[in-house]
Amino acid sequence: MANSKQSQTRRLKMSERAQQQLALHFPEVPETLLWRRKSNDGFTTVPRPLPIAMQAIDETSKGAPAGHALFCLWARAPDNPLVIVENPATFAAETGFTGERATDTWRKRMRRLRDLGFISTKPGPSGEFHFILLLNPNIAVEMMRCKGQVQDGLYGRFIARVADVGAAGDWTAYQETLEAAEKAAAANSEALDKAVKRKKGAK
Repeated sequence: MANSKQSQTRRLKMSERAQQQLALHFPEVPETLLWRRKSNDGFTTVPRPLPIAMQAIDETSKGAPAGHALFCLWARAPDNPLVIVENPATFAAETGFTGERATDTWRKRMRRLRDLGFISTKPGPSGEFHFILLLNPNIAVEMMRCKGQVQDGLYGRFIARVADVGAAGDWTAYQETLEAAEKAAAANSEALDKAVKRKKGAK
């Protein structure tokens, strides 16, 4: 697994190569027609494997695909994983839902995303989904895979893409966090049991 410095160096090399190819193949395109993060406003950071995660979501949500709804949340994120939904109707419209039941349809998609592990939610002034925490989609896809919800072909493309962008360690780091939490809980439980036994023995 590449460390952060190695991953950054790799991204720089990829960016430099892309710039060389751009200058070679599209020299006639004016700079003002291009969208550049460093010079254009209105951007956020999105996980590169997100399109594959969206496919995984849609494949398990036949008749009610929620992949695009997840993308809209990421597009609204202020470079921070917490999205505050002041007006659900606005999010519903941006996701493509119209009509009297647009907001209800959007809420159903949010429940699906929550069930699949892509978001965590808390209620607030605007309702059930006022606070939406965007969770790591790379980990969510791995969790889906463990439940048999991601087919081999799609999963193969996913792990290749995750490795390509240097995010192969996300799942391992999450598992290590869970194991550490379980060990801490077990140690606390053991300490509590010993304390109870000592208290009983003192009586």
